[in-house]
Amino acid sequence: MKHRPDTLGLWKQICFDDDLKAFESLFYSLNNRLIKFCILYVHQKEAAEEIVSDVFVKCWEGRRSLTGIINPETYLFVCVKNQSLNYVKKYSNIHLVQIESSDKVEFINTYDPERELERKELHFLLDQAISKLPQQACIIFKLIKEDGMKYKEVAEILNISPRTVQTQLFRAIKKLSAILSEHQLSGKSTNSATIITPIIGFTLTLLAIKIFFIGL
Repeated sequence: MKHRPDTLGLWKQICFDDDLKAFESLFYSLNNRLIKFCILYVHQKEAAEEIVSDVFVKCWEGRRSLTGIINPETYLFVCVKNQSLNYVKKYSNIHLVQIESSDKVEFINTYDPERELERKELHFLLDQAISKLPQQACIIFKLIKEDGMKYKEVAEILNISPRTVQTQLFRAIKKLSAILSEHQLSGKSTNSATIITPIIGFTLTLLAIKIFFIGL
C-alpha cells in the first residue's frame, strides 16, 4: 500500500493557520484519486475535474467552519460523492441501483502452475470485467483494491454499513469471475481459453483473500 500523507495534520494547518502550502499539498495528494472516484459517477473526466476543484475551493473558503473534521480524506470523498450525485441528477437520467441479494460466494482454485498468462492480457481482461460491474460494486471494488481503503472508510463514504461493503465486495468478485468465464466461452481460441481460465480463477481467489485482510 502506498504511503499516505498526514491529511489530518494538513487539514489542521489549513483550518487553523490558513496555510496555503498545506492546502496545495492536500490538493495534490488527493486530487487524482478524487477525480478517478468522481468519474465512476459522472463518467466524464472534465466534469469530474470541475466537481473535485469545486469541492476543494469550497473547503478552502469554509475552512474556519471545518475545524471539527477528524477524517479529512473521508470527508472529501463524501463531498465529491454528494456533488457527483447532484451532477448526475441534474444532467442525466442515471440512477444508482442496489446490488441484488445473494448469500454464498464460492471460489474454485484450478490453477495449473505449468500454464502462464501474460500480465498485460490478464490485467486487460480484469479491467474490462470491472467496468461491467454494477456502479456501486465497481466503486467499492476500486476504493478497496486501488485506494487501499478499509471497509469502515468506504462505508462512511457511501453511507452504508461495513458489513454491506464486505458483502458487496465479494459479490463483485464473484461477478468478475462469471464475466471472465463468459468471456472465455465466447473467445475464438479454445486453447487460449483453456489456459486463461484456471489462472483467472486462481488470481481472483488470491485477490479476494488479499482484499479481505486489507479491508479489515
